[in-house]
Amino acid sequence: MIMVVKKDNTREPYDRTKVERGILNACHKRPVSAEQITGLLDELENRILNTGEKEVPSSMIGEFIMEKLQELDAVAYVRFASVYREFKDVDTFAKEITKLLRKK
Repeated sequence: MIMVVKKDNTREPYDRTKVERGILNACHKRPVSAEQITGLLDELENRILNTGEKEVPSSMIGEFIMEKLQELDAVAYVRFASVYREFKDVDTFAKEITKLLRKK
């Protein structure tokens, strides 16, 4: 069983359903297929297993998901990032969108 080390140093078992729910929320009404989401989850789990560690930081999971969502759909990426990075105001949100636009 893989444990996830959260920001506050608490640990909880890796839960594919919980991760999937976050991705599905970000992709709601976006042109991202169920197969793409399943592929993202499978790739994430392979990466976790390939670390060989019994504990992985939640930051590694979040950053991987953001990287993959950025490739799939910019809106889903920003939605996920806004929750994951805990955007506090519109300025932070705007800065993230500006960074995204510069990459294109």
